[in-house]
Amino acid sequence: MSGPVSIPLYRQLLAAQFDTLPSKVRALHERSGLRRYHGKVEVERGGGWASRLCAWATRLPRAGKGALRVEIDADEGGERWARVIAGKPMRSRLWAHDALLLEQLGLVRFAFRLEVEDLPGAGRAVIWRVAQVRALGLPLPAHWFARVSAREYEREHRYRFDVTASLPRIGLLVHYRGWLDVD
Repeated sequence: MSGPVSIPLYRQLLAAQFDTLPSKVRALHERSGLRRYHGKVEVERGGGWASRLCAWATRLPRAGKGALRVEIDADEGGERWARVIAGKPMRSRLWAHDALLLEQLGLVRFAFRLEVEDLPGAGRAVIWRVAQVRALGLPLPAHWFARVSAREYEREHRYRFDVTASLPRIGLLVHYRGWLDVD
């Protein structure tokens, strides 16, 4: 992917609320082309066989903590992310459709509603909430994914993220959180 972005993906979806976000969050999401960031991450994973299967299907990272490298390639069609954790890439593609952020993760396509809210101790944050899910093209009940969410915010002059995915009867799939240096 390459080429100029007329309106960055998050600005398309958040409109005027985008300008209320902290500077590090805005900076991560308003640049076009290929960008690279470094930081740290801590990953917890569920232990059951069903949890491991779901995590495999969505290419979620393994448990552990350490260095994180993120590459984001943004153009007019959306963004391609490669998060490299413990040497293993977790790739996804993001784009806007019908006021939702779509993310393809392995065999599963998520549609998220992005909202801006105040987080205690962190100020304004982008909150991702699941609106729709499709696995292998088949729709899944959205209420199964009520405990899947992500938050992006700034604390101590760093871009921070906190992502949790847990399913009924299966339990925790993954919880990963950390930070990136964003200039």
